Parts: sequence; structure tokens; C-alpha cells
Amino acid sequence: MDYMDEALKEAYEGIEKKHGGPFASVIVKDGKIIGRGHNKVLLNHDPTCHGEIEAIRDACKKTGSHDLSGAELYTTAEPCPMCLGAILWANISKVYYGCTIEDTDKIGFRDNKFYKIFSNRQSIAQEFEREKCLKLFEDYEKTNPDRY
Repeated sequence: MDYMDEALKEAYEGIEKKHGGPFASVIVKDGKIIGRGHNKVLLNHDPTCHGEIEAIRDACKKTGSHDLSGAELYTTAEPCPMCLGAILWANISKVYYGCTIEDTDKIGFRDNKFYKIFSNRQSIAQEFEREKCLKLFEDYEKTNPDRY
């Protein structure tokens, strides 16, 4: 099975339904697709509904786990910083992407802007009330929490 073809089918479905941009992903583990998703930003009025995030949500729901270690993600475009973060949090082992950030920029999406901001995070973020938040962390530690 060509997994990128499956991601492309998912993207075309989203385009046809006008759910969002041409972005879709499938997640594969042990030779089987365990998750799929396409961009649903317009459908859900939610800027976090990128194809990679939707596929991760689908895979986690189907597997009953937040840990997708050993899985690979096939996506129609290079992941944006938000999606890359989600991919890392999900422990996905490998990402295969079609179009680049520059390709995405050429069709009117602004991923490159976010990469520039994240290279200098102080431009939009600054430390505030750290001591209060450290106490929150200490209180959390006292509950002997499960780690993920």
C-alpha cells in the first residue's frame, strides 16, 4: 500500500467537502494505518484541526493510547510547528512529507511566519509570575502523578 496515496485521498476528500486546506495525514504502525485525518479548520472553526493533529487524535482514539511510539506519519506537507510539537508529544518515530514549507507559502499559507517567530520566541512570549507557577508545579509533584 502506498501510504502517501492514502494521505492524498484524505486531502482530496477534505478539499471536496471544503473542510480546509490541502493537508492530510495517515499514521502507520506495523504496516497498518492506525489513524487518518485531513484539515478541518474551516469545518470546526478551530485553528488546531490540522491534518496531522486530526490523524493523531484518530490514532490515539483507535489504539486507546496517547503513545504512538514506533508509528510513522505520512503527510501531504511539511508539518507546521504546532503539528511538529504534537508529533513529538505522540512519540511518532518518523515523518514523511510531500510539499515543503516554501510550497505551502506559495499557495497562501503562513507556516514560515511561525517558524520565524519560534526561532525568536521572546518576540511574543515573556516570563511572568514564575514563582506562583513554580508552586503549581511543586503541588503537582506532590500528587505523585502519572507521566506521559
